[in-house]
Amino acid sequence: MAHADLSQLRAKESEFSEMNGQVAGGSMAALCSVCKGSRLLCGKDRCPVVTRYHAHLKASVRFSENIAGSSPPSVFVGRAGYPKVYVGPMVPPVMGDTSIMDMPELWVGKSIDDILGYRMNLIRGMTAVDIHNVENGGRLVDRTRELAMGHGTADTEAEFHRKPMGRLTFDDNTQPFGPSAPLKTFDINSIKIDQRIDKAYSDTDLKAAEAVINLYGNGIMLSRLQRAFSVGAFGIGQNRKFVPTRWSITAIDDTLGKNLLLRTRDAPIITDFEVYETESLDNRWAVLMMPCTWRYELIEAWYPRSVWNPYGQGIEIISDWEFYKPRTTYARIGGCYYSARLAVNENLTARNRQAGVVIFREAHAGYIMPVGVWNVRENVRDAVKKVPKRFATLSEALAYIQTKMDIPMTRWIRTSGILKDMLYQRRIEDFLGGRAEPDTEARDEGHGSEGQHSMQPI
Repeated sequence: MAHADLSQLRAKESEFSEMNGQVAGGSMAALCSVCKGSRLLCGKDRCPVVTRYHAHLKASVRFSENIAGSSPPSVFVGRAGYPKVYVGPMVPPVMGDTSIMDMPELWVGKSIDDILGYRMNLIRGMTAVDIHNVENGGRLVDRTRELAMGHGTADTEAEFHRKPMGRLTFDDNTQPFGPSAPLKTFDINSIKIDQRIDKAYSDTDLKAAEAVINLYGNGIMLSRLQRAFSVGAFGIGQNRKFVPTRWSITAIDDTLGKNLLLRTRDAPIITDFEVYETESLDNRWAVLMMPCTWRYELIEAWYPRSVWNPYGQGIEIISDWEFYKPRTTYARIGGCYYSARLAVNENLTARNRQAGVVIFREAHAGYIMPVGVWNVRENVRDAVKKVPKRFATLSEALAYIQTKMDIPMTRWIRTSGILKDMLYQRRIEDFLGGRAEPDTEARDEGHGSEGQHSMQPI
């Protein structure tokens, strides 16, 4: 897209700027969009955004110290007190097929109320254990690991030291869940162990990454891999440990995304500019695939009164990117970066194609509470399953995306490392008429092969 091609979009930008207040970098609104409740950048002991949901949402039934129910199956490993953490099952007080309660792969198109309905009565049992004490944590820990390795619902009975208390627990990486209590006893009356996972668990010479990649290749769902990984079911025997659930989710997404990327970067380059799109939970998504060697960026825009911009007067926009090689620093945008990267690489690998990818996300005011990074992964998956709009030029592709997004394209470009590189950097092929080799691709001046913009109010 040439500079002149942006003239019509700049007019929309001027109108847009008049409608939106400016927020100084480092404001509470800007910090929230980066922190997402996990890093406490505001200096408070608890995230005030998440706390306000705790104060208003209670489980729909009262619980006793003894509960019998069908676990989806579901387990949770906390991170408070690391390296000593709380491990335990999650059990609803209902019998029957509860599998959808912990299967986010099936939640695309569901409402916030649907998702809360699945999660708010999942009671978390807790028993303290050292992360390295995988095999000697006691009977409660052994039963929890057995549950994590199962498939299909498992009939269980749990006894707690006190009545489960508390409201829904929210986290930007993990799905919400209901009240919790210290676990006294836990029994599984019926469960089907996935023999593929059990085989990996029994192989104490198999590295965790190899186990995850092999099981994923054999069709094991991500949510099940994340559960088993979190309870130390994979890896070299003496190296196994419990992994907090939120870290487990990102570790699986990152490991599988990097593995698929090994094939993506050797595949033929797509021939057109492709745009995929979807909408869910008042989030708008556009996935741009460009005919060039691999590069990737996720850009998120948080509207005022959306979950991670509750106090702002303007829109907060943040991004992270990488060029041909996977980034070596953790993305400041968080676990959703790795979830979305996995989703687009699944599409490219299935097609045996390579592309540069930029994902645009507008989170509007109706997105009122965090539901987990599955929301990013599954919606990007959903988008790239659809028939794309195809364009001959980047200018045409961006103009089309502009019709689906409210934010002016010039503002997206200002935040983006990849788009600025594509639009304004000269390449070898500009002079030779061919494609540059991967190691000669241009870089965004001043940012190198990976980078991030954050706390950019618009």
